[in-house]
Amino acid sequence: MKKFGTVRAELTLLATVLVAAMLSASAVGLVVAQFQVLQHAIDESLIQRADNIQVAVQDGTLDARLPTDGDPEDTFLQLLGPSGDVVASSANAAALPAAAPPPAAGEREAITSVSGIGLSSGEFRVLVRRLNGDEAVFLAVGKNLDDVQESVDVLTTSLAIAIPLVTALLGGLVWWLTGRSLRPVEAIRAEVADIGGDQLHRRVPDPQTDDEIGQLARTMNDMLWRVEQATERQRRFVADASHELRGPLTRLRSNLEVALVHPATVTREELLAGLLGDVEDLQKLVEDLLFLARSEAGTHAVPDTPVDLDDVVLDEARRLRDRGNVRVDVSQVSAARTSGDGGQLVRAVRNLASNAERHAASVVRFELREQDGTCVLVVADDGPGVPPEHREEVFKRFTRLDEGRSRDHGGAGLGLAIVQDIMTRHAGDVQVTSAMPTGARFVVHLPRTG
Repeated sequence: MKKFGTVRAELTLLATVLVAAMLSASAVGLVVAQFQVLQHAIDESLIQRADNIQVAVQDGTLDARLPTDGDPEDTFLQLLGPSGDVVASSANAAALPAAAPPPAAGEREAITSVSGIGLSSGEFRVLVRRLNGDEAVFLAVGKNLDDVQESVDVLTTSLAIAIPLVTALLGGLVWWLTGRSLRPVEAIRAEVADIGGDQLHRRVPDPQTDDEIGQLARTMNDMLWRVEQATERQRRFVADASHELRGPLTRLRSNLEVALVHPATVTREELLAGLLGDVEDLQKLVEDLLFLARSEAGTHAVPDTPVDLDDVVLDEARRLRDRGNVRVDVSQVSAARTSGDGGQLVRAVRNLASNAERHAASVVRFELREQDGTCVLVVADDGPGVPPEHREEVFKRFTRLDEGRSRDHGGAGLGLAIVQDIMTRHAGDVQVTSAMPTGARFVVHLPRTG
C-alpha cells in the first residue's frame, strides 16, 4: 500500500498540522500571558517602592544621596527637578542621566520600559511620579527586567522542545490508530480487487462490528450478492433466449432445406404459410426479449394517463371470441379506471388472455370491478390449473410447466414474466390461485383512478 496520498497519510498529516498549530498558538499565548503577569508584578513593586520613598522625601528624612535597595545592577532611584534634570539619585545611578521623562501634564505618574541604562544591558521598568504639584519634583524608580526575561526565555525554550516532541508522538499515534482502524478497509479492498467475473460467490471479510466499517463490509457483501444474482439471471436469460431462438430458426431452416431438396413434396402456399408462422413466433419472441431488456434498463417510462380497463378487457374478450377457440364470459366485467401506460396494460391483459386460452378446456372468464380504491381484474380458465408449488415459478422468465411445454401450445414462457413486470411498474401486483371447480385464476390489482 502506498504510504503517501492515502487516507491514512492524509489523516495523520491533517491531525499533526492542526495539533501543531493549536499547540503553537497556545504556547504563544502562554508566553505572552506569563510576561504580562511578571511585568505587572514588577510594576506593583515599583509602585510600592515609590510610595515608600515618596513619604521619606516629603518628610525630609532622606539624605542628599537616595538609598540603594538590593543589587546595584537591579534597581535605582532618581529625583528629578522641574526641568527633568537629576537633582538626587541612589549611589549606583549617580552618573546616569534621567532614566525617563516626567509624566505628561495632568498625569500623576507613568510607567515605561527603557533600554540602554548603564547599570545593565537589559531593559528596565521605570516609574516616574509627580511628588508636589506646585514644585514639580519627580521621583523615578527603576527595576531590571532580567528576571522576567529569563523566566520567559526558559518557558519559551521548554515549549520549543516540548511541542515538536508532543506533535511527533501524536503523529505516530494517529498513524498507528488510523492504520489499525483502516486495516479492515484494506482487507475489503484487497478482496474486492481479487474477485473476478467467475468468482462472484466470494465475499469480503466482515469485522462483525456495528461501526461504519462493519456496515461497509455488509453493504459490499449485499452488493456482491445482488451482482451475483443479476449475473446468474443474465446467464440464464442468454442461455434460455438462445435455446428459444434456436427453435424457430431450426424450423425455418428445415422447411427451406426440405423445399430445396424435395420441391415436389410441398406447395408454395404451404411453404410460405409455414415460414410465416415461424417468423411470427420469432418476431414475438424477439419483441418480448426487447421489452424485458428495456424494462431492466429502466427505459420504459410509465405516464400518468387515465386508462379505462373495462374497454381493454372487452377488446381482448372480443379478440378471443373472434378466434373461436374457447367460449368467453364477460358477465362480471364492470367499469374500472386506472392510470399508466395504455399500451403496456393492453399487452398485460392480452398476455393473460392468451395464457388462459392456451390452457382452457372450453371457457375463459373475465372479471373486473373496483374495490376499496383498487381495480381488481381476474382472468380465469377451466384448464388443468397451476399447482401451488409452481405459482411463483410461472412468473419467471422462460418458465413452461411440463404439461404446457408442447409446441402445439406455443409460447416461450415470457408472457407472464412481462405481466408481472408491467404490474410492478404500475404499482400493482398479479397472483395466481385455483379456479372452481378446475383451472387457474390470475388476479391483478391496480390502483384506482377517480
